[in-house]
Amino acid sequence: MSNREEMTVSLRASAVMLGVKDVNRARKFCVDGLGCEVDQEFPGFVRCSPGEGSSMPALHEWEAAAQDAGASAEGSGFRGVSFHFITDSRDEVDEVMRSARTAGGTVVKTAAAAERGGHFGCFSDPDGHLWKVTTAT
Repeated sequence: MSNREEMTVSLRASAVMLGVKDVNRARKFCVDGLGCEVDQEFPGFVRCSPGEGSSMPALHEWEAAAQDAGASAEGSGFRGVSFHFITDSRDEVDEVMRSARTAGGTVVKTAAAAERGGHFGCFSDPDGHLWKVTTAT
């Protein structure tokens, strides 16, 4: 199939799998810190729902996720990926940042006015995944 041929498959990211060291800790963070509901749960795996229209984070034990993908579990530091919450107001940005910190997240960049307008902050979850919370207003 060449790049110019039309795809007939609709590509949607319905879930984003995150390798985590402790599934129970990550579950608690998603529920208490991000306001998600548990959608599906098995030993070593939890899929959460942040609400209609959002991709669902699927939490899977780090080693098992690597094995499932046929990849090495080694790796640390910034992985070139961040997850974004887009909110309706600065107050919501601040509320999500507070909730994430209270649930065990680490503030990486305190929420403040953005150079190009809007307002945003960044936090990392207990497994080091980077999350950005932003609003255009």
